[in-house]
Amino acid sequence: MARIKIDPDRTVGTLDRRVFGGFIEHLGRCIYGGVFDEGSPLSDERGYRRDVLEAAKGLRMPLLRWPGGNFVSGYHWTDGIGPREKRPRKIELAWFTEESNRFGTDEFVEYCRVLGTEPYICVNMGTGTIDEAQAWVEYCNGTGDTYWANLRRENGHEEPHNVKYWGLGNEMYGEWQIGALEAEDYVKKAREYAKVMKWTDPSIQLVSCGLSGLTDWDRLVVEKLAPFVDYHSVHIYTGSDDHWSNVLAPHQADRALRTVRATIDRARFEGRIDHPIHVAYDEWNVWFRERTAESELEEHYTLSDALAVATYLNVFARNCETVKIANLAQMVNVIAPIFTSEDDLFLQTIYHPLRLCAEHMLPVVLDAYVECEKHALEDEASSWPHRVADMGPFDVLDVSATRDESGSDLTLVVVNRDPEREARTTIALTDAAFAGTITAYEVTGDEPGAKNDFGHERVGVSERSLTAEGTSLEHAFPACSITVLRAPLA
Repeated sequence: MARIKIDPDRTVGTLDRRVFGGFIEHLGRCIYGGVFDEGSPLSDERGYRRDVLEAAKGLRMPLLRWPGGNFVSGYHWTDGIGPREKRPRKIELAWFTEESNRFGTDEFVEYCRVLGTEPYICVNMGTGTIDEAQAWVEYCNGTGDTYWANLRRENGHEEPHNVKYWGLGNEMYGEWQIGALEAEDYVKKAREYAKVMKWTDPSIQLVSCGLSGLTDWDRLVVEKLAPFVDYHSVHIYTGSDDHWSNVLAPHQADRALRTVRATIDRARFEGRIDHPIHVAYDEWNVWFRERTAESELEEHYTLSDALAVATYLNVFARNCETVKIANLAQMVNVIAPIFTSEDDLFLQTIYHPLRLCAEHMLPVVLDAYVECEKHALEDEASSWPHRVADMGPFDVLDVSATRDESGSDLTLVVVNRDPEREARTTIALTDAAFAGTITAYEVTGDEPGAKNDFGHERVGVSERSLTAEGTSLEHAFPACSITVLRAPLA
């Protein structure tokens, strides 16, 4: 019998809702044919796919990152403003395609407003210039009688867009990136970008370009850019055809967040930095199958992948004092929870834990005690960053616990990663009691490899009610499942 013990007074910190953010890039069918599909009977008069918009609203994303990703390092934002018929069609070198520029800054910001999310723009530090980045901030946020602010007004947007979050380049460490840089060169360049961008609008918040949080690149960038930035980014994707490696690989994020937290603390201490710096884990997901531009990265997700995604969200909750922003890559079609055709869409397996956690995780994170069977990865074949065997053995049950500020409502997110056996568990409370009907939301399927498709859902959400009073509850978590328990407390 497994045990989960919860003390509502034993708090870890505050869960920032921005960890449920999303990301859209000009890649494959993410924008064109996904978010934006001009001429489709499923689109509104602005070109936004209505069915995608409704599905995306279910994910309650507070922040949406754009336009990339690798795409941004060759993107000149002025190509994407003004009358659409006059915008240049260009060769696109990040993903070896063509870019119509029919979806640009104004379309993105308007989409964010319709979706109910905040825009987060990443600037071009590949082929871009300091002047270009400064002008982008001025175009979006300027209120004066200046060229770029007036151009925004001429383009039909009298009021400023008020874009608060800005990323200083994307993955500039990578040889796959247009304009890739050594860490020292990136720092020199990023400092000048940061200065003029913040001089243009002191209220904006900046994100430095990070790798995995575990490298010398991260150390040097954090040390040198700490006076200028509010967040340091982390990008780690994981995944494996082996079920256990797949569902345990997200613990690499645990390691990354602990390490970069120490790096940030040291940099702030040595540099006497007064303002807080947190992590923006602004690209994350299960991604290991469709890795080429030719595949358009249209990953088809399994139940096992859904368990991995739920584990990521639990990791973010447990590290809530470090990670304040996270952006699932991506939102539609490209390694995404929403998948479209010309006349339909379906929800991938990973959509369900994303929706349930965004809907039911509460603001105060608790330090849950878990006692259960463990699983060790032996002779792990996966390569970094998927390799986590040295961190094990791991609890078979991955758990996060959150409550509301008054202590009257509790949410448990429990991932049973055993592909074959249910986990009979006692859930015990300290200095609190269950107070009636508990709702259990379960994400399950008939096997770890189960996938959804058009008109065929093998992995879905079931809902049932439990009754509990007193300080303990016994519950059996199904094999290979995600369970969200929402419980009122006395």
